[in-house]
Amino acid sequence: MSIIRGSSLTGLTETVTALGGDCRAFVAGAGIRFDDVGRHDHYISLPRSIRLMELVATDLHTPDFGRRLAKQQGIEILGAVGLAGRNAATVGDAFAAFEKFMASYSPAISARIAPKGDPHLPRFEYSFLLDPLPPQAQAMELAMGVTLQVLLHLLGSTYCPVHVHFPHSPLTSPASYRDYYRCPAEFDAPVAGFTLRGEDLARALPADQLAQQTAVDYLARTVDEYRPTSTTLVRLLVRQALPVGEVGLAQIAGQLDLHPKTLQRRLAAEGTMFGDTVDEVRRETARHLLLDTDVGLDQLSRQIGYTEQSALTRSCKRWFGMTPREIRMPRHLPEQP
Repeated sequence: MSIIRGSSLTGLTETVTALGGDCRAFVAGAGIRFDDVGRHDHYISLPRSIRLMELVATDLHTPDFGRRLAKQQGIEILGAVGLAGRNAATVGDAFAAFEKFMASYSPAISARIAPKGDPHLPRFEYSFLLDPLPPQAQAMELAMGVTLQVLLHLLGSTYCPVHVHFPHSPLTSPASYRDYYRCPAEFDAPVAGFTLRGEDLARALPADQLAQQTAVDYLARTVDEYRPTSTTLVRLLVRQALPVGEVGLAQIAGQLDLHPKTLQRRLAAEGTMFGDTVDEVRRETARHLLLDTDVGLDQLSRQIGYTEQSALTRSCKRWFGMTPREIRMPRHLPEQP
């Protein structure tokens, strides 16, 4: 599925503002919710994110925009994946963790050490798993810039890769790429990535084994959630969109770059319907907020996408046979089936 963590746009507001741009206008123009920008716990559309990068670079006449944004980011944008990587035993093990669990960050990205080639000069390869593939030069330069930040984190601030590779032509002078990525750049390459040294991957890291195992255990338990069915993905997007009420079929389908009828067909093939899925997510969220929090009923109503508390009351009677206030009395709802 073509989604990515909102943390992939960490630093966007600061970078655009420094260039004299209106970040909110750019984000809205790309069809992304501004509140999702920079948030690791929210997903956004990867194609829309890629188009946003191109739009900003073009309108602000900043051909190195992706590289500028990368300076605002680092391994922390990967969340648990980054935690697993930076606490691995070796740099090679860190990249193995990135490859294995990258779907947690985005199931539409491939990041791996190529299995073939010169063992003394292994190549890290990065690609977007999108079809069709939109213009991606800015997003790819951002990705390589973040990869460089990861390499510097793992191998030290003076580290220099052997080569950096891009599937597009240079956007600025080749010398500017050498200065930024600390190595010669190859353009119009078959795939983006870095050529590294075998001894770099073998270098030991000051690993925290407990932190690494905790992250790996968490990712192993949840990795299937990040290769989701259409139903699972819709549930995820609906859950994060409920507080702003943007849970219509057209809005959720748009987040996935799908026609609403296409999304409906995919859900039907999985034995569900869009309206039923939204209702289930609302019910689960309301149950949690009523039983596990002290959130006021007005605020709770807004959290599940209702503009009036009366709508919450009607729904609770339908879902649970009780009003919200009755649910919060010293009694318990029956267990969910």
